[in-house]
Amino acid sequence: MTVGDAGANDGRLGAFGTWLVRERELRGLARDQVTRTTKLAPGVVEALESGEEGRIPPRAYVVGYLRAYAAAVGLDADEVVLRFQEAAGPVRAPQSARRGKPSLRAVVLVALAAAAAAAVVWALVRS
Repeated sequence: MTVGDAGANDGRLGAFGTWLVRERELRGLARDQVTRTTKLAPGVVEALESGEEGRIPPRAYVVGYLRAYAAAVGLDADEVVLRFQEAAGPVRAPQSARRGKPSLRAVVLVALAAAAAAAVVWALVRS
């Protein structure tokens, strides 16, 4: 993700958080009422409503949190989750989990290991 992408995400997530706050307030609910109803930590509800990428919990948890939030506020849970996914963008795999061409370093290490193994076998055969 580039810096420009992060800025775009923050803007979309900020708009999403603003939408959550507006929908909650339109229903006359205070944040602490949502916190009590959902049994979510106050910091979690604040993070969801903040729309700040750095404060939002990991996606493995956030979908469940949003469903609980939607139920407490009276929103359609599927719509809330869909809006979040659109705002947050696609899930990116960690660098270590990405598949692709092996790095030059990996190729060199494998070649050196193969050469060392061949040298050991050759030395054993010669003796």
